[in-house]
Amino acid sequence: MAAVLAVTGCASRRPATSPQTWSGRLSMQVRSDPPQAFSAAFELSGSPQQGLLQLISPLGTSLASARWSPDEAVLRSGSDARLYRSMEELLVQATGAALPLAALFDWLSGVPTPVEGWLTDLSSLSQGRLQASRRQPGPAVELRIVLDR
Repeated sequence: MAAVLAVTGCASRRPATSPQTWSGRLSMQVRSDPPQAFSAAFELSGSPQQGLLQLISPLGTSLASARWSPDEAVLRSGSDARLYRSMEELLVQATGAALPLAALFDWLSGVPTPVEGWLTDLSSLSQGRLQASRRQPGPAVELRIVLDR
């Protein structure tokens, strides 16, 4: 579930439309105790306020999906569904780390929105690559996204 966050491996950015949609691969490492690491194909659509994140195995099967709105967030994995008050709460519970969802949408759109404690590298976004890391506060997080081209 660590990948639900971030919501990173091979991905692509589609032209700006409502809602925004991206797909590709993502990988995330959380240096918690115990450490967590995850990678999967993903499809992300919507906005920080309302959207859908699907995580997909290399064989094309659904690993998990997260759907959120201003009122709630739901994480589905197989026949299991968990309800959260917000996507931020879901991300912390699923990954063990707070992830900047609103900034992630900006970063994927090429907007270098600063987030305290996070370093982002958007220099390769035109090639479909994004990297972001957080050192403080702990746990440290490494997020890599490669967009489908």
